[in-house]
Amino acid sequence: MRMSKRISSFQCSPIRRLVPFSREAEAKGIHVIHLNIGQPDIKTPNEALAAIHSFEPETIAYGLSEGEFPLRKALVNYYLKYGVYGLGESDILITTGGSEAIQFSILTLCDPGDEIIIPEPYYTNVGTFSNIAMVNLVPVTSSIDDGFSLPPIASFAEKIGPKTRGILLCSPNNPTGHVYSRKELVALLTLCKEKDIFLIVDEVYREFCYDGQDFVSILTFPEFQDRVICVDSFSKRFSMCGARIGALVSRNKEVVSNALKLAQARLCPPAVEEEAATAALSAPDEYIQGVKREYEERRNFFFDKVSRIEGVKCSLPKGAFYFVAELPIEDAEDFAVFMLKEFSYEGATLMFAPAEDFYVTKGLGRNQIRLAYVLCKEELEKAALCLEKGLEAYKSRKH
Repeated sequence: MRMSKRISSFQCSPIRRLVPFSREAEAKGIHVIHLNIGQPDIKTPNEALAAIHSFEPETIAYGLSEGEFPLRKALVNYYLKYGVYGLGESDILITTGGSEAIQFSILTLCDPGDEIIIPEPYYTNVGTFSNIAMVNLVPVTSSIDDGFSLPPIASFAEKIGPKTRGILLCSPNNPTGHVYSRKELVALLTLCKEKDIFLIVDEVYREFCYDGQDFVSILTFPEFQDRVICVDSFSKRFSMCGARIGALVSRNKEVVSNALKLAQARLCPPAVEEEAATAALSAPDEYIQGVKREYEERRNFFFDKVSRIEGVKCSLPKGAFYFVAELPIEDAEDFAVFMLKEFSYEGATLMFAPAEDFYVTKGLGRNQIRLAYVLCKEELEKAALCLEKGLEAYKSRKH
């Protein structure tokens, strides 16, 4: 039977498509260290778990398509911590994870054939969301050699054409860990205003900025508020990845009212998870501060280990909990399969995400991988050792 041309053109997730190989390895008794996906081992706040345990309605009914009012009100108060003033509950649309907020943003702004400019490497699932909307991603390439910093504004300006509807960023960035500065954001916002396009910024990792660097939210520029969309999520900061609660935030009333049409079509966000998310926002500040300290320590530890491996080039991440490593091989995907099917060291092996599909431009990132330092230092130490020994074994096999 014939499948649609649209779905046939979609890529499988580079983060998840190697899972069958990892299951085979685990069935053989091999301990697979999962650094392929941003699934933290840190405990969800007690407040969120307690809310789930105490959720006992007689009927789990449909909720509001825009999300329940207590959650949106709690988010308004939460954003005050980041200098976001003048935001109202009506500026927030609760979504099924940050991924749905990205998809809603693209579908709200773009017609089929329109374009979104995106720095690469980028959060790879955006490629699927753009394919669903039949929208083209136009890349502006950043480089590991300069820490994946924002490319010159001129390189964005030259990509803007009659079908350009916006620029999409992730800050702190997945997969590179780069954090965009106020100066960089102002330059992009000025360009967007001049060209009458939107700036969409995924701020899912806003809590995790390191080395004393302050996070700058795209929502703190009221003079540009009519062309800004912020994407948010509870998955990472509260270690609630499976809860699938996110938000689309914009002071542009037309954007929110039109995105609401999509929200109404999927009826409502999940009820139990909204309760948990509302409760999570009441967790003490020390919870987030403790998580941030833990990730920064893991970053320092793991980055040092990996960057010492012969032939490996890394860029120190300034935020989030990922970094990109360039390996002394030709094909990171082939190496990833080798690690899961043919290699183990002291009963363990490493799973990571090949980075080629984090690029729009074909051929880039073929020898790069994304590593998520979301596990304890003991596991990270084993992971670095497996990577080093695995590279040695892989190169020996090739020779």
